[in-house]
Order: sequence, then structure tokens, then C-alpha cells
Amino acid sequence: MTRVVFLGALFLLSVASSLGVASSALAGPVTDQLKVGIERVLKTITDPAFQGPGRADERRRALREITDPMFDWTEMAKRALGRHWHTRTEAERQEFVPLFHNLLARTYVTRIERYDGEQITYTGESIDGDQAIVRTKVLDKTSRELPVEYRMVRAPNGRWTIYDVLIEGVSLVANYRSQFDQIIRTASYERLVAKLKSPSS
Repeated sequence: MTRVVFLGALFLLSVASSLGVASSALAGPVTDQLKVGIERVLKTITDPAFQGPGRADERRRALREITDPMFDWTEMAKRALGRHWHTRTEAERQEFVPLFHNLLARTYVTRIERYDGEQITYTGESIDGDQAIVRTKVLDKTSRELPVEYRMVRAPNGRWTIYDVLIEGVSLVANYRSQFDQIIRTASYERLVAKLKSPSS
């Protein structure tokens, strides 16, 4: 899953980068909610109480408690599995969602911890019913600008959650879907599950 890991790392860069001072002139309700979660992440990662290698596990648990509710993991997993989702049993779906969740979480928490002062600008948002897009641009220390787009969905309780991230126009979910589909077609769904259960995945 080399390309998956690579794109996942870029996705995490976009999350970590949003910890920087941001412009929010075009911010609306969806953007504002996203920023609340980001500010909590920043506060946690810079909190002296969580510093030092001996506090790594505690820090990562705290970060996951903040970031987990920011995503619609079931919707992401469903889209990542694509057409294969419909042929899975309910028990298989219930097993797959946390496996997919853990795959992303292992990567993004590690990447967030490498935050190095990247900056983000919120450039706009659009809402269409229960779907929304938040557009941003990330500026790294080499002045390279990276467009990052968050696709979000509104839950019944009114909260907006992320179901996909596009980095330079490339969908994180679509990339996983391509990789998962290849594994299932060339091996089996069971092989995909085994890979997701592997700590090295």
C-alpha cells in the first residue's frame, strides 16, 4: 500500500498544517466548526503536560479523542471499499470500519506530532444540503502552496464531519479505494482484512 501510505502522509500534513495561524475571512459555519477541532489539537500538542517521549501514549490518546469525532469513519470506510461494500455482510462491515479507522489514525496521529509550523489559509466553503466543501491552501516553510479540500457531511445532530480530503485534486478515499480494489481482485477480501490487521499496514 505504498501509494496509500504516501497520500495518507500528505493528508496528515494537511491536518497538521492547519494548526498554524490561519486566515478566515471567508469562513462560514462549516469552516468554523473545523477550526474548533484544529485549535483543540494545537492546544494538546503544545501542552507541556503531554511533552516528552514518556508521554507519547497519553498524548496520542488525547489527540485521537479530539480528531476521531471530526470524521465520519463509516462513510469514509464505505466509500473506500466502494462496490465491495455492498457485497459484505453486516458483520463484515462492522469489522471493516474500525480497521480502516485505525489504519488512518495510526498515520495521522504520528504525522500531527511532526508539526513544524506550516500555515493554512481558509479560502472558502460551499454548502449543498447536507454536503459541504471547505477549501484551504497550505503553505510550508519552502513557500510551496498545497491546495487541500475537505469534503464534509452533516449528521442528524447537525454536526459536520469529514468524509474525504482532496490534496491537489487527488482524493484520499479514491486512492484507498483503488488500492483496496486491487487487493480484493488479485487476492481476496479476507487478504485485505489481514493486511489491515497487520501492524505494518
